[in-house]
This record gives sequence, C-alpha cells and structure tokens, in this order.
Amino acid sequence: METNIGIADASRLAVSIELNKILADETVLYLKTRNAHWNVEGADFHEKHVFLESQYHKLEAIIDNVAERVRFIGHYASATLKSMLQLTSLTEERGEKNDSNGFMTELLADHEAIIIHLRERIIVIGEKYTDFGTTDFLTGLMETHEKMAWILRAHL
Repeated sequence: METNIGIADASRLAVSIELNKILADETVLYLKTRNAHWNVEGADFHEKHVFLESQYHKLEAIIDNVAERVRFIGHYASATLKSMLQLTSLTEERGEKNDSNGFMTELLADHEAIIIHLRERIIVIGEKYTDFGTTDFLTGLMETHEKMAWILRAHL
C-alpha cells in the first residue's frame, strides 16, 4: 500500500537514503562496541566489560528504531553488512592495543562523529525535505549519543 504522510515521494526517498546512512553508522559503532566488550583487557576488565555491554544494548535499540523509521516513511532498511560498509562514514579500523583507554577513545570519536553528522542531517531533512517527524527523531537520537559520549569521556 502506498505511503501517504504529507511528504513528497522524492523527499521520502531522499530521507530514507539519509536514514540508511545513519543506520550503517549505528551498526558499525555497535559492532565496534561489541568488539571492545569481547576483547578489552586490563586490570579494569570486569568494570569495562559490563559497561560496554550496557553501551551495545543501547545501540541495539537505536539500530532497531532507525530501521523502523525508514519503514515508517515507506522505504526499506539496509540490512546487509556489505551495504552497511558502503554507506557508513565510520571506519572499522582500530588501534593495536586492547586496553580500555584505547577502546574508549575510539568509541568516543565515533559517537562524536555521529553527533556531528546528525546535526547536519537534521537541518537538511527539515529545511529541504520538510520531514519534521524525522528531524524530531534525529534530535532525540543526537541527544542519546551526546549522553553516551559524555559517559565515555568520563571514563577517560
């Protein structure tokens, strides 16, 4: 059935492309956080292992919500690792050491990159595509990443 929510078809398509890029970034960050959870080493292992588990659970919920937002506006969410790697602005590369400071620094940088990209996309999606439901959603998502980044920063 056709999606009729007061946003032009071309605008909904453009927004879905932007949302799929965000979905890719969230997925890569999720996998990097899982990697840190699995592979962190050091005297603070248990504390960081538990902390990172809470972080990846939050990212799981974010991923689901972004994918559902794509569906709300009448398009399909990217769902393959290949497409995620093509769409993401993040990198899978990481440092050599598996200590908590190394992981936390890398994850913080990725959260901050996502925050910057979300700010940019909020403006474009609102002004160019008049999809204020998505801008509201992205504003909440940005605030979640700001909090997650603050908590990571506090660990460093």
